[in-house]
Formats: sequence, structure tokens, C-alpha cells
Amino acid sequence: MAERPGGGVRFAGYAAVFDRPDRGGDVVRPGAFARSLAGDASVPLLWQHEPGRPIGRIEYLREDRRGLRVIGRLSGSAAGREAAALLTDGAVGGLSFGYRVRAARDGVPRELTELDLVEVSLVTLPMQPRARVHAVEAGGE
Repeated sequence: MAERPGGGVRFAGYAAVFDRPDRGGDVVRPGAFARSLAGDASVPLLWQHEPGRPIGRIEYLREDRRGLRVIGRLSGSAAGREAAALLTDGAVGGLSFGYRVRAARDGVPRELTELDLVEVSLVTLPMQPRARVHAVEAGGE
């Protein structure tokens, strides 16, 4: 796999998909990330939600009509190379996010209306089955 200084594999996908129940019975509503995304705080890119395993950096993170769109670049670190290999081989393709609930409407499903975004992760089994990587680009200019 070709890599370039400062990063190798890039990917794009959705860490959250709006208005679709996840496996835990929650639904993320449009606008839930607006407050988090309005700040200047960077959001870490992790491997399987493990705080001690950063794998790269997020280049783009915004809500669109479908959900929380992410473009990330995996680093040349050992964890980043491992994630890149599994991603390009198709062994891993899920995305997920860590959060704190600021506002929700109880019910079935529970509606998450305002969230503090803590991190985004590449994962094997995303809580939201539609939260997936949709494009992978190996390094090289």
C-alpha cells in the first residue's frame, strides 16, 4: 500500500445516519451535532472506540441531509497502518461515534436531538448498520 508523508489511506463515509433506529433503539435526529460542530474542538479518530488507539485525523466532519459525514486520513503509526490494511482489505468498514447526550426525547425509539461529539471510530460492528465507509483511497498524490 502506497503511503505518503503525513498520511496514507483516506476514507469517506457516515459515522451517523439520521432518522434510522440503531441496534440499541436510539435514533439520531438531524441537527443533533450542530452545537458540537460549531466549536473549534477537534474530534479524534480512533480504532474501535479505544481512547489509547488514535489512528489518524479527521479532515472533514459535517452534518448533511443523510447524517454525519466524515472524511478521514489514516496515519503511518502502527495502529493507523493496521486500520488501513483492514479497511483496504474490506475486513473493517463500519463507522461509529462516541457521544454524551445533551437532549433526547424518551420513547421507543429514543430520539437523540442534541449530542456532544467525543470521537469518531472505525469499527468492525457499528451500532448503526448504515454507518459505513463508502470510499477508500490509497495514498499517493
